[in-house]
Order: sequence, then structure tokens, then C-alpha cells
Amino acid sequence: MTQPATAEELGKRLPSADERAAANRLREIIAAQMEHGARLRVLEEGKKSPAELVLTPSISTLLIEVLRHIGKGDAVTLVPVSQMLTTQQAADILNVSRPFLISLLNKGEIEHEMVGRHRRIKAEALFAYKRARDEKRRKSLEELAALDGKYI
Repeated sequence: MTQPATAEELGKRLPSADERAAANRLREIIAAQMEHGARLRVLEEGKKSPAELVLTPSISTLLIEVLRHIGKGDAVTLVPVSQMLTTQQAADILNVSRPFLISLLNKGEIEHEMVGRHRRIKAEALFAYKRARDEKRRKSLEELAALDGKYI
């Protein structure tokens, strides 16, 4: 899968072994702080007293998720939900071919806009489609597993 051209990559490379280890350690620290409901204390360079930060659960969860990927050695790309994506970028995110994505757009399954002759998809609409698709797949798999259990 190619990386979306306009998305910002973290580091523009795979993380080193030291970076993976640091990401895993930081993830553990944040997770432990979340469990105890404690505030995260950060010592700013050049200052003698620590600054106290309060991470909301949603920010903590997002950071933990990003750190988990970095800790595994994955490349990470952030895509703002307001970002307008090309059809190739959207196809890459869904892991489908560009012609298949265009067929979804033509059927009206994913909201899009025309910019001149080009289709643009808001990342928010793409992610909404992806969540719905994944939920439909999950339900279908549960139904198949239930049917399989009946015939054992």
C-alpha cells in the first residue's frame, strides 16, 4: 500500500530499535497513569519544577494507539478528518483498487465532491464508510460462526 501523498509521516521512516523501545516505555507510563487516574508530570528542560499535564482519556487513548504502532515498528501516518483525499489516497486507505473505489463513489456509497474533473473524498466520509463496512463484516462473521456452531 502506498502512503497518501499529502498526509504527514512521523519521521518519514520506520522507527529505530531505540525509538520502538522508547515508544513502548512511554505507552506503558501513559497506560499506568490512566489506570490510576493520576496526572502526568513532565519535567521541561531548563526548568527546575515539573509541569503538570492532564491528559484527557481520549488524548491518552490516541497517544497509546500511536505509540503501540511505533513500538511494533510500523510507519505511522496521520490523516486529519477534514483532509480532502484523492481517489488513489482513499483507495489506499481502504486497501482496494482505485477502479473499485470509483464504483463505490458512482453508486453513492461514499460521499465525494467534484473539483474540476477530479473526485475528492473528505477523510471523515471515508472513515465513516470504513467503520460501517467493518461493522457489517463483523456481523456477517458472527452469523457465520453461529451457523458453523449449529453443525458441529
